[in-house]
Amino acid sequence: MGPGVDKLFLEVHGSPVIAHTWRKFDQSDCIDEIIIVVRDGMQSAFEELAARQSLEKPFRLVVGGVERQDSVWNGLEALSAQADVVAIQDGARPCTHSAVIEATVKAARETGAAVAAQAVTDTIKESGDGKWIERTVDRSRLWAVQTPQAFHVDVIRRALGEVRSRRLAVTDDTTACEMIGQKVELVVTAYPNPKVTRSEDLLIIEALLRGQ
Repeated sequence: MGPGVDKLFLEVHGSPVIAHTWRKFDQSDCIDEIIIVVRDGMQSAFEELAARQSLEKPFRLVVGGVERQDSVWNGLEALSAQADVVAIQDGARPCTHSAVIEATVKAARETGAAVAAQAVTDTIKESGDGKWIERTVDRSRLWAVQTPQAFHVDVIRRALGEVRSRRLAVTDDTTACEMIGQKVELVVTAYPNPKVTRSEDLLIIEALLRGQ
């Protein structure tokens, strides 16, 4: 998005991106509480946003960490003691359908870990320099994982504990599960679930939110 742009507060379909994401989980029957992990100094902005929403679920704001797994860990530490399953969501995915949230949480409750995902349908090429193609990758076994990623709380704590002990950085939480041998169920999502990454994504997300 460029320097100085907080994509979570970009306006899309009448509200900031994060407001749409927050409401999706607030309105989901399988969610009891919400932990919002924020950059330090942004607490007041999120509190003001919450005051403008008609939120039903209790929520808490938690300051994030240096790496993704540090932020997730801080969020886990803020969970209520009775929480048994947790769904981890990118704030920049405002179109996540309620059916996807429900299905991912249900699968995690049954298997220990689950992730919303879609089979890769594009032809995938590998390039070392970003200019020349080196080879074609077999897409038949490839999946694009998204969020929510849901887990038994004890499973994700153990998995992220392993990541932290090895001082590694992971780009998603299912990678941590792989390190401890925890199987993760793929929950196929039939609904578009894009993440705001580039400015052109906002046009697609605007259209999807309007359709929903």
